[in-house]
Amino acid sequence: MKSATRFQVLVSVAALAMSGLTGYALSKTTSHALASPESFDSIGDVTQRSAAIFTELGRVLTHPRCVNCHPAGDRPHQGDESRLHQPPVMRGADGHGLPAMRCSICHQEANFDPGRVPGHPEWHLAPREMAWEGKTIPEICAQIKDPARNGGRTPEDLIHHIGEDTLVGWAWKPGYGRSPAPGTQQQAGALVAAWVKSGAACPVK
Repeated sequence: MKSATRFQVLVSVAALAMSGLTGYALSKTTSHALASPESFDSIGDVTQRSAAIFTELGRVLTHPRCVNCHPAGDRPHQGDESRLHQPPVMRGADGHGLPAMRCSICHQEANFDPGRVPGHPEWHLAPREMAWEGKTIPEICAQIKDPARNGGRTPEDLIHHIGEDTLVGWAWKPGYGRSPAPGTQQQAGALVAAWVKSGAACPVK
């Protein structure tokens, strides 16, 4: 009986290990490619084409990798399930946490995969006015075009922000156990550029 029990334990441990490795492999290889800007060329109406391009970009903006750091409240979310951050940290005055619990205490300059802790030198929450949690893609579009709610950026500034900013880029390299945002940062940047070039129109629904 003892040998049988020991064998069952070993099988269970092996299964858990394989499950973890599978999750890690998926987090590294799954891309969910975004449609290219050219794939929308068949839409003759420029405004409709622009809105369709933003809808495709919305797959990134509404993904947990983005929404978790654009919460409606003062607590970030985490994981693919967008659960409230544990420990229960708060935004703080500058988005980098409270004085006694700064984001940088746990979130170092790079991902720490053994502890499943994401990292980046500028880890912080998006400003309150840039909260996306619970919003539709048209609502996010209107918000992202509004300088009062997008950090004072022009539509052209968004091409760099989404397509090249390294903190935004973390969404595609989130580390162990997290699914990356759809596509690549370069693909998302190309969509933003095409959206701006076509008039930066927002979808209506």
